[in-house]
Amino acid sequence: MIKILKYGEAPVSEILSKPDLSADVEKPVAEILQTVRKKGDEALFAYTERFDGVRLSALEVTGEEMDKAFDEVSEEFLDILREAAGNIRFFHEKQVRIGFMTSEREGIILGQKIIPIAKVGIYVPGGTAAYPSTVLMDAIPAKIAGCSEIVMVTPPGKDGNIKPEILAAARIAGVDRVFRIGGAQAIGALAFGTQSVPKVDKIVGPGNAFVTEAKKQVFGRVSIDMIAGPSDILVVADTLSDPVVVAADMLSQAEHDKNSSAVLVTDSAQLAQKVQEELERQLSILPREAIARVSIENNGKIIVTEGDLSLAMDIANEIAPEHLELCVENPFVYLGMVRNAGSVFLGRNCPEVLGDYMAGPNHTLPTSGTARFSSALSVDDFIKKTQFTYYSDDALGRIADKIALFARKEGLEAHARSATVRFEKK
Repeated sequence: MIKILKYGEAPVSEILSKPDLSADVEKPVAEILQTVRKKGDEALFAYTERFDGVRLSALEVTGEEMDKAFDEVSEEFLDILREAAGNIRFFHEKQVRIGFMTSEREGIILGQKIIPIAKVGIYVPGGTAAYPSTVLMDAIPAKIAGCSEIVMVTPPGKDGNIKPEILAAARIAGVDRVFRIGGAQAIGALAFGTQSVPKVDKIVGPGNAFVTEAKKQVFGRVSIDMIAGPSDILVVADTLSDPVVVAADMLSQAEHDKNSSAVLVTDSAQLAQKVQEELERQLSILPREAIARVSIENNGKIIVTEGDLSLAMDIANEIAPEHLELCVENPFVYLGMVRNAGSVFLGRNCPEVLGDYMAGPNHTLPTSGTARFSSALSVDDFIKKTQFTYYSDDALGRIADKIALFARKEGLEAHARSATVRFEKK
């Protein structure tokens, strides 16, 4: 059963502390990456058989397989995928940056170019669940940014195939190539390139502890979006909130993973008690009860702030949740108090799952408190900003001596001469 705590019984950092799982996987992930780097496709076939229990004859999904999968998906679900994709495009098109150029000072032109990252890889989890929503969320911003090639990797099922819904989402989102590989080996393939899998410039998308550790280890060779941990949700609810709804929203994240966390912060001890009871009732009828129960009992918490919702917002900012639901009257009043959150869901009719699938804002979000310094996946993740500078002869001459003095203060004579040498013959 989930614990109910009064605020102040223990520091929030202690209440929500979770074990670091990376140490357990650091060495095996390093070995997998090294093997993929040396043996390429051979390693991918071997690891897929070892970890996924399937012997593949080919790594890449063909166009014919994509066509077949698309035909197998119901028209109803295809329409839902298209609607979700449209909402995601609508939101992310607002994020598109344009460069700038200024020539306000005589003889000087300064500016910035926005350049798409050429090749990006997106990782789509498999395993205990399949996520066509992740395909849309990761690929559509890359497409809007103008990336020239989008390569998707995802684990195959026991039959060696990828679920048709995943492939349909890939086609709708504009993915260029799809490979049936998962785990740390898939990250290695994208980072190093193999005989079949192209090397990319950036890797995005969530995954398990092995995938996360692999992204961490290849960072620097390629860029990554973030180091994502298990999913988490924090619900701020007032006394008028429906305990059935609050419990359902908490369980929507708890069922992801045993290490996920669901937290309720409320000003009502009565609501806290009712949500505790409702969680038990709803857990008993969940198909993924075994996963959700471990998450709720080990990582879930209900914190009571004794009639003070402003304090609840302070707690939320300290926790910096991936998902923050404000199930309160006048939620926009509290939105102004939010400093640390991946994505905020406002009011009583805005469950986090709306953001998972249909609303449009991205669901690839900073987890484990990293919303203190990072943001949701966006078009910005798929671009580079390149600066440019032009100075005329006169413009450089006006400040050459200043540059030289600055350089000599740093003990860099060659720097100084580079600024003045152009004028020595004049």
